[in-house]
Amino acid sequence: MTKPIVEVRGVHRTFGAGPTAVHALRDVSFDVEPGTMVALVGRSGSGKTTLLNVIGGLDRADRGSLSVDGTDITRLDEDGLSRLRREKVAYVFQTFGLIPVLSAAENVGAPLRLARTPAADREKRVELLLDLVGLAAHAEQRPAELSGGQQQRVAIARALAASPRLLIADEPTGQLDAETGRSVMALLRGVVESEGVTALVSTHDPVMMALADRVIRISDGRLHE
Repeated sequence: MTKPIVEVRGVHRTFGAGPTAVHALRDVSFDVEPGTMVALVGRSGSGKTTLLNVIGGLDRADRGSLSVDGTDITRLDEDGLSRLRREKVAYVFQTFGLIPVLSAAENVGAPLRLARTPAADREKRVELLLDLVGLAAHAEQRPAELSGGQQQRVAIARALAASPRLLIADEPTGQLDAETGRSVMALLRGVVESEGVTALVSTHDPVMMALADRVIRISDGRLHE
């Protein structure tokens, strides 16, 4: 039996204390199978982003255990969490997060430069990824010269640069029009299949839910399959 790539058990996360405390996550438990795309669905403030941040090592749970690709991340120090994000987990955000002064190719290659990947290997990987997201002809353009949909495609290519095991996307189509959003969602579905990556995507878009292998709903910090 294949071991889940993400295992979450009894996770709680509370912000603040006393009567004004916000219980963002309440006894959350679930698994994510490798090579699947899971849609995490819920209203604003339901706990989606907190859950993604805890799984990806950007935040810490108050209680419970979390394992990503066999690593118990609740036991990692800050260096260990940084290594996790560098080697196993990649993020795609609403706001793209590209470096304005770098070209599309340079943005995609940035994680590989940090990893000191040899130039020839880096250039080959960047070329492959830009082709994968349909932007081979835009390699030398800077973010300001690209549309919102194109910028998000560059962000997806950059997230895949270091061949992560888990791709976390927090409302990746939130700033895109409906048609562009659909094309980006279809791209994410294709990436799961072509790159063998596992994707955990927060969304409220019915199209993304239809493309996902599994839909998990979250409300008031609790999960509902």
